[in-house]
Amino acid sequence: MLRSVRLRRIHMYALLFLVVGLWLAFWVGPRFDPEKITVLAFGIGKEAPKWRLPVGRTLMAVGLYYVVCGLLGLAGRRFARLAVAAMILGGLLIFPTVLVAAAAGKQTNVLTMLNESLRLGTPIALGAIAGIWCERSGVINIAIEGMMLAGACFGFTAFFFLGERLPTNQALFISVLVAVLVGGLMALLHGMLSITFKTDQIVSGTVINILAIGVTSFVRREYLLSTRAGRVTLPAIEIPLLSDLPVIGPVLFKNKPIFYSMFLLVLLTHLVLFYTRWGLRTRAVGEHPRAADTVGIDVIRVRYINVFISGLIAGLGGAWFSLETVGGFDDLMTNGKGFIALAAMIFGKWTPLGGLGGAMLFGFSEALGTRFQILGIPLPSQFLQIVPYVVTMVVLAGLVGRAIPPAAIGQPYEKQG
Repeated sequence: MLRSVRLRRIHMYALLFLVVGLWLAFWVGPRFDPEKITVLAFGIGKEAPKWRLPVGRTLMAVGLYYVVCGLLGLAGRRFARLAVAAMILGGLLIFPTVLVAAAAGKQTNVLTMLNESLRLGTPIALGAIAGIWCERSGVINIAIEGMMLAGACFGFTAFFFLGERLPTNQALFISVLVAVLVGGLMALLHGMLSITFKTDQIVSGTVINILAIGVTSFVRREYLLSTRAGRVTLPAIEIPLLSDLPVIGPVLFKNKPIFYSMFLLVLLTHLVLFYTRWGLRTRAVGEHPRAADTVGIDVIRVRYINVFISGLIAGLGGAWFSLETVGGFDDLMTNGKGFIALAAMIFGKWTPLGGLGGAMLFGFSEALGTRFQILGIPLPSQFLQIVPYVVTMVVLAGLVGRAIPPAAIGQPYEKQG
C-alpha cells in the first residue's frame, strides 16, 4: 500500500517535470534571441570567475533534462530510484535557471545571491529550529512569531537604555542576551498554559502572538519613538582562514554573529536530537509520552525544558531583526517570518537539516524578489513581495510530500498515579 502511494506521488512529480520541461524546451527557450547571454559572476571584482551562458539554449537544455526526469518517473518501479535522484537534481537546477532567465543580457553575482539567500533565511531557520525543539516533545508552537517579535523589541529596548552607558559592542551583545531571555520567558508562558493548565496549544500560541503585538507596540510608542540609539547593528566577524578562501571567502565568511550561530544551532540540534540521551527522551515524549513515563522519563519536565529552549532560539531570531539587520524596532517587524518558519519546519519533516533546507528555499524566494528589482525585471513590487508567501502555501499544500508530525503532538499529558 505504501509503495503504491509513493509511486503515485512520483507519477505526479513526473507529470509536473514533463509539463515544465516541455514548456521550457519548446516555448520559453526558443523565444530568446540566440545571441542573448547571461553572465554569472562568482565573486567580486574583475578577476572573479564568470560563466557566459546563452539564455535560450540553457533553458532548452534544462527543459530537455526535465522531460527526461518526467519520462523516468513514468517508466515504472525499475527506474524509481534513478527518477527520484534526477528530480532532486532538477529541483536544484531551478535556482540557476531562474537566475539565467531573469538576468538575460546582463551580469549577476551568484555568490552575492547565495549570501543574500542565506542571510534572509537566517531568522526562518532559527524559527524552524525553535519549532523542532518544541514540537518534537509534543507541544505545538505557533507562538514563534510572538516570541521573535518580543525578542526583537526588548532586545532593542535594552540597547536603547544601555547604549549610552556601555561601549557599543558590549551593549549590543548584552541586548542580544536580553532578546534571547525574553523569548525564553514567552515560551515559559506558553508552557504554563499548554502543559500545566492544559489549554489548547493552538489557542495558547495565538494568545501569545496577540500579547506580543500589543506589548511591543506599547513599548515602541512609549519608549522607542524618541530613541537615538537606532541604526547601530552587530559588527561583522571574519572567520580566520575561511575568509581568505578565494571566490567564496569574502562573500560567505565575513558575516555577523547571529548568521553564524544559526548554522551552529542547526548542527547542535541535529546532534542532540539524534545522537544523545536527551534527544532520545525528547523524541520518545513526542511520540508516546505514556510509554516514556513508564520507563521513568519525566514527561512534564522534558516538555518544559524543550519549550524553554525553543523560546530562547526564537528570541535569538528576533534579535536578528532589530540588532543584527535593521538597528531599530518597528511594529510587526518580524513580518510573519515565525509562521514561515513553521512551514520550513514542516517542509523539513521536523528535522534540523530539512528545516535549514526549507528556510533557504524561502530565503532564496525573498532574495529573488530583491534581485528582480535590481535587474529591472518589469514586475509589480507587490507581486515580488508575495513570492515567499506563495512558496509557503505551496509547501503546506503538500507538494513536497506528506509530512507526518510526532504522534503525540498537541496532546496534553497528565501523569497517572
